[in-house]
Amino acid sequence: MNNAKQNVKKVVLAYSGGLDTSAIVPWLKDNYDCEVIAFVADVGQGAEDLAGVEEKAIKSGASSCYVVDLREQFVKEVIYPTLKAGAVYEGQYLLGTSMARPIIARAQVELALKLGADALCHGCTGKGNDQVRFEGAFAALAPQLKVIAPWREWEFNSRQSLLNYLAEKNVPTTATATKIYSRDANLFHISHEGGELENPWNEPSEQVWMWTKSPEQAPDKAEYLQLSFEKGELTAINGKIVGAIEAIEQLNAIGSEHGVGRIDIVENRLVGMKSRGCYETPGGTIIVAALRALESLVYDRTSLKYREEVGLEVAQLVYDGRWFTPLKDALFAASNSLAEQLTGDIVVKLYKGQVTVAKRRSPNSLYSEAFATFDGDEVYNQKDAAGFIRLYSLASRIRALHTKG
Repeated sequence: MNNAKQNVKKVVLAYSGGLDTSAIVPWLKDNYDCEVIAFVADVGQGAEDLAGVEEKAIKSGASSCYVVDLREQFVKEVIYPTLKAGAVYEGQYLLGTSMARPIIARAQVELALKLGADALCHGCTGKGNDQVRFEGAFAALAPQLKVIAPWREWEFNSRQSLLNYLAEKNVPTTATATKIYSRDANLFHISHEGGELENPWNEPSEQVWMWTKSPEQAPDKAEYLQLSFEKGELTAINGKIVGAIEAIEQLNAIGSEHGVGRIDIVENRLVGMKSRGCYETPGGTIIVAALRALESLVYDRTSLKYREEVGLEVAQLVYDGRWFTPLKDALFAASNSLAEQLTGDIVVKLYKGQVTVAKRRSPNSLYSEAFATFDGDEVYNQKDAAGFIRLYSLASRIRALHTKG
């Protein structure tokens, strides 16, 4: 064993209870001769995923297992700031998986420092984005801790080889050699990769989707919801005050019933390859539609343009795992400042997979019927437009005169 491995005494592992992390626990003990502490982040993935996870970790060989509830932090510190910034990756992806990583990584680091660990470990593969997101956070928060990434070190190359290893170590598992899809769920969304999705010519089968009804199976009657916002954050649904977690859970349930929030995309991974994934984000899709409608009322033209530019930058930053950076702080300061105006009510209509805006109002609205009307008014002199247009097009006029000599 080399000196680096000898120097590792205590490791905090980001543990899920799945096949990979179940194998990582005994592998760490075999290869690093260290104590392994399992860390489980509750970001709203559901009771089924968390059931028995502590017992499973101990049976895998961990000395202890900590389950940390991060749902409130996830919503308030990550989801809402990202939504207010208008961040959408490559025009479609609402960043559900990407957004969860910084809050998980930070809690893992905090636990490691509290327990006096000298290393951190994750189960991300060497092909994906998550390894960069986790290790970028580790570097920013605790650069003194060693990072162990088993998928970049061990000899296992298949689910069967991992199952054989667990059998050899007498570690119980419910996993099987056949796993059709790779999924990641949290309070905000669920993602699906693998199986027939690896061929972009294949339409996703209904067994891909887990939360949402297909639009064909959704109710034939539309449902209307009134969403109330204060400074860009959802505070009430249909006039009833809701908490941060409850709001997303309610909208997920309602949106899923109406087939809202499905996307099927081919995206550009940070590591250079393309991947195809299906995502379900029903509640997030509803909130985004309502926020865009509220923005259209209260942001002036240049403010909206700037918010759109910030949104593009934030989407790239979150996707690339650069959360703990000065740039993130600066971008979010800008979007949060603009969002001070985002107070009002939006009524959305849910029907057969679609979210459309039916009504909108805000005490900060810049819309004026007196100015916009086609009827006669006393506040706008249409003759004034002539001078405005002449000055606005002056550069084009000069260029044309110059061209014609």
